[in-house]
Amino acid sequence: MSRAEKAKEYFETGYTCSQAVALAFEKECGLDREALLKITLPFGGGLGRLRLTCGAVSGLAVVYGLICAKAELSPENKKQTYAAIQELTARFKAENGSLICNDLLTGANLSFGVGGEAENRTSEYYKKRPCGELVYAAAKILEEYLAEKGIIK
Repeated sequence: MSRAEKAKEYFETGYTCSQAVALAFEKECGLDREALLKITLPFGGGLGRLRLTCGAVSGLAVVYGLICAKAELSPENKKQTYAAIQELTARFKAENGSLICNDLLTGANLSFGVGGEAENRTSEYYKKRPCGELVYAAAKILEEYLAEKGIIK
């Protein structure tokens, strides 16, 4: 199973979009699961359900930082890290049309308010939202990029 498929599966079992992307790279991140879930939880729903940057994209950025801290592409190097994140987000935007949670949901003819309680995860919830596919896309883009750079196999 690819990391993208794992990410989508994690999302469909109740994890947030950011957590799902991170969990797909859990082994490479170098953190225990509990810490990884805590770090990525606030990014769900476009940063705390504010519908800002897509949580899957935020998860991608967190994972990049954690993995590259162990690789030659050190996150201490701002210029290199920022360039990588700009390239990764450009790929995501080219494929999905936006980086913004609200835009991505609106593009799927959905309208959700900011804040409030998260919806119950039912089969209808997953049918009406593009989030599973967005999580899949973010994980796929990150996996391909890291493989291109020789960071992961």
